[in-house]
Amino acid sequence: MTDRSTTGSSRREFLQTTGRVAAATALAGVAIPKVYAAEENTIKVALIGCGGRGTGAAEQALSVNNGPIKLVAMADVFHDRLSNSFNELSRKNHLADKIDVPEDRRFVSFEGYKQAMDCLKPGDVAIFATPPAFRWVFFKYAVEKGLNVFMEKPVSVDGPSSRKMFAINEDAKKKNLKVGVGLMCRHCRARYELFDRIKNGELGDLTLLRAYRVTGETGSAFTGLAPKGMSELMWQIQHFHGFLWASGGAFSDFLIHNIDECCWMKDAWPIEAKGYGGRHYRGNNVDQNFDTYSVEYTFPDGGKLMLEGRGMNGCDDEFASYAHGTKNSAVISTSSHSPAKCRIYGGQRINHKDDLIWEFGRPEPNPYQMEWDDLIAAVRNNTPYNEVDRGVMASLVTSMGRMACHTGKTITFDEISNCEHEFAPNLEQLTFESPAPLQLNDSGKYPVPMPGLVNTREYAS
Repeated sequence: MTDRSTTGSSRREFLQTTGRVAAATALAGVAIPKVYAAEENTIKVALIGCGGRGTGAAEQALSVNNGPIKLVAMADVFHDRLSNSFNELSRKNHLADKIDVPEDRRFVSFEGYKQAMDCLKPGDVAIFATPPAFRWVFFKYAVEKGLNVFMEKPVSVDGPSSRKMFAINEDAKKKNLKVGVGLMCRHCRARYELFDRIKNGELGDLTLLRAYRVTGETGSAFTGLAPKGMSELMWQIQHFHGFLWASGGAFSDFLIHNIDECCWMKDAWPIEAKGYGGRHYRGNNVDQNFDTYSVEYTFPDGGKLMLEGRGMNGCDDEFASYAHGTKNSAVISTSSHSPAKCRIYGGQRINHKDDLIWEFGRPEPNPYQMEWDDLIAAVRNNTPYNEVDRGVMASLVTSMGRMACHTGKTITFDEISNCEHEFAPNLEQLTFESPAPLQLNDSGKYPVPMPGLVNTREYAS
């Protein structure tokens, strides 16, 4: 089914509507498969980026049951990560006949993404699950080869990489390539029904959304110096959550889901952000992240999204999003990404049992699997399916809030879109011998954001 939020719309129109994407994707997975437009009916898959999320994405791809599908190539810059991923997938009985990756199709190099995609033919699927900085490099090569793509979020980390993604995607759309983006909450059937109810007026006009991801230390967001004997480049790639060039940092990699699901419910993208944050208990950690983030996003109609992010152990945790309208209020997500347990309450007293008006109230299909069911159905049926523009918009809006926190300035959408600070120029030329895009300063630490002191970019070079 068509992802109507990314078809035939200008970038400016994206600011006015985040699109009725769910109406399109919610039914995509139930379409009756047609014969895959190739010499045989088997869709071949290449996995590029073999960490935990990449391994999970590969398993979900191979678990789609609408026709034969097979993993035929893998690539990473870490041999142990590729080997562990291959072994983990091979141990799963339900995947035993869907993995055909001999040693000569396991590539450990910075050119491995090309070698893995060269094992595919037009119409097959490449998975991009490396640190987000590499998205545009890989996507460009995939489009040149006529490959369908699934890429993890974020899909860009700064203004220049976002502009590159928009431009590359114009070629992808001309070729009718199917491209999924790992904002899997958009494929959640409970959230889809909530969105439909909001559009039907059950909450009234949405004036306030609240999003929270306040947890303990997550991923590699808290990072020390590279150990002796390991290159800076490989250390930063391995601990990509700690470095803005690689991932947009903890803010972009972790908070994008809450931001995106709130923008979906609002059916709009924010036009500006102001934010705050700081570093507290750093110890020996020298990454570029703040420990706390707080952002006020403003939508075109004046509505607000209040976002709270924190990475501190020993504090109360919350991982949820809420919507408040002029009539009623709603739970968008309850705890982590799934199950969402969407609910609507009369008035503004969320979670007061006596005020409950509606709840999804039935088992929720796994959205991580649903995004793959929807994508592969589009591949087999040759129906328009492209989530990239929407994914770039979500990434840009996330970067807008991050830049506001890191500079101490109100940042508009136009400012982040046109920002010239490219975190990692010449990324496509990296080799094992290359210097890292981020270098230690004279005090032996990485440059960090300094709100009020460095205002036109997120950190001093």
